[in-house]
Amino acid sequence: MLKDIVMQDFRILSTQQPPRVLYAGLLVLLAMCLNCGSALADNIDKEIEDIVTQIQLPVIPDREVNVLDYGAKGDGRQNDRPAIMAAIEDLVARGGGKLVLPEGVWLSAGPVVLQSKIELHLRKGARLLFSADASDYLPVVKTRWEGTEMYGYSPLVYARDVTDVAITGTGSIDGNPQSEFHDWYQKQQQNMQQLRRMGIDQTPLAQRQFGDGTYLRPSLVQFIGAKRVLLENYTSLNSPFWVNHLIYTDHATVRGIRVDSHFSNNDGVDLDSVTYALVEDSWFRTGDDAVVIKSGRDRDGRNIARPSRHIVVRNNDMGGEDGIGLGSEMSGGISHVYFDRNVLRKGKAAIRFKGSLDRGGLVEHVRVTNMRIGEFDDLFWFQLNYPGVIEGGHPSQYRDILFRNIEVEKTNTVFEIHAYKDAPLTDVRVENVHIKEAQTPFVLENVQGLKLENLSIQGQRFDGLLNATDRQ
Repeated sequence: MLKDIVMQDFRILSTQQPPRVLYAGLLVLLAMCLNCGSALADNIDKEIEDIVTQIQLPVIPDREVNVLDYGAKGDGRQNDRPAIMAAIEDLVARGGGKLVLPEGVWLSAGPVVLQSKIELHLRKGARLLFSADASDYLPVVKTRWEGTEMYGYSPLVYARDVTDVAITGTGSIDGNPQSEFHDWYQKQQQNMQQLRRMGIDQTPLAQRQFGDGTYLRPSLVQFIGAKRVLLENYTSLNSPFWVNHLIYTDHATVRGIRVDSHFSNNDGVDLDSVTYALVEDSWFRTGDDAVVIKSGRDRDGRNIARPSRHIVVRNNDMGGEDGIGLGSEMSGGISHVYFDRNVLRKGKAAIRFKGSLDRGGLVEHVRVTNMRIGEFDDLFWFQLNYPGVIEGGHPSQYRDILFRNIEVEKTNTVFEIHAYKDAPLTDVRVENVHIKEAQTPFVLENVQGLKLENLSIQGQRFDGLLNATDRQ
């Protein structure tokens, strides 16, 4: 396979020798244009503030109870879950309020289930420790596992169809380093494929049961069907799966949290069919992506058709396998997403966008601005040919994406883009991106309108327009 690269009025402005390798594995020419369109007309700061000012915080009554008053011990040995749940039920009966867990180790042999108008507050020194036995998280509950709805093991902190809910305080939520769930990554493949097939075949939801004898791990914290959510200041540890997972949620604020969780698939925050959300001033050290935007998977996600949109992710410190991501579960669509003033430390991919021939879905109007990036294997990675296709025929579409004002220390590959000929990546703009050290600038497969304005790689400046298409 060869590539046709369309060139327009090209010129290279260089102050140093070019990078050692321009491309690995495919024939590529660089097309440079001195008159590329600028995105300076975009008023990104205003767009961000317009979203943030519309996000609603939960409204919870000014009423407080202490879990000690319900018989909890906080010694790490007694099962304090009955006391925690009794306190929540009491607050619900009184119209809602704040449940305080003071300093101590509060063992919960099973999920903590939150309800509307409840704030779970973890004071300094409080550690909500969950039991290691997977059977404690049965019976199954409605959830969404990697973008497909099902009934599965309960997330450790769980809420469904709620309004005005919060988790706050500087204590921690610990999924337990000895949890039985941690070994299930090696056992999940058959159940994962079974669930995907159910979603594509539209098996009735009631029949998608993944309880005893199955191996699909639950999230640490998951809200499904929520409005006005606040996650603030607490630390997440040792999650079985995705760490903080919000599904079908409107008006979410995630602020000042810490995620220090390094097991398989430990994304820090997953916003899954979420509208009007803010993730800010948080710290991530994760076994997978730091912050990811999603909206369902394959036919199941397309039929539900709940997009993620109007999302701001700003002022976060991110470290893990990947920094920020969109997809690969994005079948319901994603739009108007802003990543601004984040620091990305070190990992595999700094900015990773994913899709496949099963997903479908449209992703557009994404802005990544004012970033500082350390050392990653890939800087901008568009993996729109994600593996594991079952159904096919539904390519994902990404368009109208801007990268602006980004400083990078080191990367192996600047742009690695793989899309399909019938659904190329379109309208990606790069402005004022400066990379101190890189090996391979471009690996391009089916790209239309990659606009470069003041992209510098090891002192060499690129201004131009790139179009790369398959020639069969």
